[in-house]
Amino acid sequence: MLSLLRRVSISLKSMASSSPTPNSFPKFIMDSSSSPASNCFGTSQRLMALAQQLRMYKPPITPDDDDIEEKKLQENAGKVVSQVGFPESATSVAHQPERFRPKRAAVLICLFEGEAGEFRVILTKRSSKLSTHSGEVALPGGKAEEGDANDAETATREAKEEIGLNPSLVNVVTTLEPFLSKHLLRVIPVIGILSDRMAFNPAPNSAEVEAIFDAPLEMFLKDENRRSEEREWMGDKYLMHFFDYEMAGKKYLIWGLTAGILIRAASVVYQRPPAFLEQHPKFKIPRVVDRDTTMR
Repeated sequence: MLSLLRRVSISLKSMASSSPTPNSFPKFIMDSSSSPASNCFGTSQRLMALAQQLRMYKPPITPDDDDIEEKKLQENAGKVVSQVGFPESATSVAHQPERFRPKRAAVLICLFEGEAGEFRVILTKRSSKLSTHSGEVALPGGKAEEGDANDAETATREAKEEIGLNPSLVNVVTTLEPFLSKHLLRVIPVIGILSDRMAFNPAPNSAEVEAIFDAPLEMFLKDENRRSEEREWMGDKYLMHFFDYEMAGKKYLIWGLTAGILIRAASVVYQRPPAFLEQHPKFKIPRVVDRDTTMR
């Protein structure tokens, strides 16, 4: 459990108003001009500076954008990826829209300030009873539902269902580029800031979540407690990264899609690349994708 996250009441002002679309989330983003920053992030100068920085972040162009030029598509098709759980912009899916239309999902990268002033991220250990990815470390999140207005709503709704995190406590500031999961599910990482960590009283859904914990985000840029394994996909080799982490006497292994997303998130937040080598193979989508197609 999150020993640092104790219950306190909090109120947040509602957000400004443009019509939401599947790729935008105005109702969730705190506009720095709409209310005093202290109302959103308390007295933390670091959180205020981080929110301002992340609001300026622009994800790389992905196949979802209607105005992608053919030249950009060709450039994206030739890019490379680093792990299972990789930026979709690094793949050639844009050339195969008729063959590859993955389902959409979103995960919440919920950041808060630790007692030492470091940025920490909330993680879960999935229930061992689940049929897929049982017992693995994950970010709160899941597949989009028909009623979700956007990716932020998907991520925050799922976080509430899984760990009891009220969406009103989270200030969504940006999203990262889509990632593709092992089962070729399109996953959009949504970055949100929990300004008052004591306002969150963790309430894990026992059917889905075995444990809730937090980890320092910067860990995913360091070579400490990290190892990697070489894997192969359609003839190309790549590295899968594994991070060993211990908290309150419990050990956790963070790898695959979750590790890939957190490496990217840490790079964006700290504005520097990881200290370790990322072996970047060329990635190819198979000509025929079905529900049994996975990366190994």
